[in-house]
Amino acid sequence: MIDRAKVWTGSINEQALEPQPRGTVGLYDTTLRDGEQTVGVVLGPEDKLELARALDDAGIDRIEAGFPRVSEDDYQAVQLIAGAGLRAEVWGFSRAVQADVGALVELGVSASVIESPISDGKLAALGVSRETMLERIREAVSFATGNGIRVAFFGVDSSRADLEFFDRAYAAAVEAGAVEVVVVDTLGIATPEAAAFLVSRTLDRLDVPVHWHGHDDFGLGTAAAIAAVQAGATWVHGTINGMGERAGNADLVEVALALEALYGTPTRLDLTKARRLSRLVAERAGTPLPPWKAVTGDALFTRESGAVAAQFHDPPAIEPYSSELVGAERRIVLGKKSGIDSIRIVLGRLGLDVGEERHADLLAAVKRLGTQKRGLVSDEELRRLAEEQASD
Repeated sequence: MIDRAKVWTGSINEQALEPQPRGTVGLYDTTLRDGEQTVGVVLGPEDKLELARALDDAGIDRIEAGFPRVSEDDYQAVQLIAGAGLRAEVWGFSRAVQADVGALVELGVSASVIESPISDGKLAALGVSRETMLERIREAVSFATGNGIRVAFFGVDSSRADLEFFDRAYAAAVEAGAVEVVVVDTLGIATPEAAAFLVSRTLDRLDVPVHWHGHDDFGLGTAAAIAAVQAGATWVHGTINGMGERAGNADLVEVALALEALYGTPTRLDLTKARRLSRLVAERAGTPLPPWKAVTGDALFTRESGAVAAQFHDPPAIEPYSSELVGAERRIVLGKKSGIDSIRIVLGRLGLDVGEERHADLLAAVKRLGTQKRGLVSDEELRRLAEEQASD
């Protein structure tokens, strides 16, 4: 649980949200499978092992090691991760196909998601009837559980499924031996209210833990995940940096911080390692982050505005939570939007002895250079400007 003294969000959330569920929410990471479906991303077996170890170190509860039937590399990655002695549970991924499950049995994977499309649109695209799909679900889940695999049934496109068939599909999976189920917003179309509705409906009908797996096509990935938790989901799926197909998956780091800081709902993620983990994933995947990205973006605790620099000494005045919570550093940078306080703070950081009577002229020079460059003024450039000013 995070240090509440380092969260500066005021009292309105607490007043609006009480009462709130307080049970710890499990984080299920699918960066190595769903995240790798990001266009152009290829993670080799050793990359995935390195990332799995970093996920484990950060406190992720469950790591989906991959879909071994996709390729020999994926098979090898699952094998490496399953044998790495991680504290996190290592999960596999399989379609409702016996050969897929067979690969997991060969690898000795003890737990797996088993997926099957359940919306009429998906079934029509595959040319498969509802009854045939129900039979495939039963057979695959029974085969897996008969071979000692703990199964969470994953109803693909469940957020667009006919509700009567939604109920039948999940019930069939549980009757066949699935001990957990995943409500899946495959195309990211569920509003937070719809996510809560589907999770509540599932919990009303089945006595098993319910997961939420959502995407971000409408920018609601984090909000839908939070709503699912409020409705009773005890596991949230997602990826680091929100990687994934199309607009990506829910970002697990964002979800964890929102749950803890805004809702008072604990997770086991060590948020002080969030930025390091985010950068490692971005580097290995070759997918740079926008600097303004929530929680992990470079600009989150960086200030250029002179008006904000004037309050830099008082973090709660200009930030919603302490940079320490996510292992970040606060800093002032210089450019077109800087002010006198910006100059004073940066000169102090660099140990440059420039009298206050010269600060205004130095600020004017910084603003000119920043405008000319259409960017920031570096420390070296500030030193040069100060030297030029002193020699005039």
